[in-house]
Amino acid sequence: MSNTSKVIKAENYSWNGVERKQYKTDTKNFKDIHRYTLLADDISALNSETRYFEIQPGGYSSLELHRHPHSVVIIRGSGTLVLENDLHELNNHDVVFIAPETIHQFHADNNEPLGFICIVDRYRDRPAIPDDETIRRRITSEKVLKKIQK
Repeated sequence: MSNTSKVIKAENYSWNGVERKQYKTDTKNFKDIHRYTLLADDISALNSETRYFEIQPGGYSSLELHRHPHSVVIIRGSGTLVLENDLHELNNHDVVFIAPETIHQFHADNNEPLGFICIVDRYRDRPAIPDDETIRRRITSEKVLKKIQK
């Protein structure tokens, strides 16, 4: 591990020396999304991870919830966020706080990529996929129910 200060140069939403990876490998409830881990375990002074996610037009992240909070800053495009029982339109530079145990899902539904920086605790729980009973109990909005992808 290192605590040496550094700059990672970017070009066209890609970072020198940072591998573009699959979003997840343990589930299939997402579409057309990749991630870059920008700052993480290699810097021991950080208690967080900084990641960039990019969803291609028509794609979406997994519908999930977890005990840890996280923050998101939209840096490319626009789309929609399912945040529990509400839909939120997202645009460049919008900032999102996702509280613990909140069902959420990002959608690139405006015919353009949706890219965002996500900051989470280094040590955190794994996301859980809400089952049908949890969805029925917590999501009553017809608009949200039509939007979510499982």
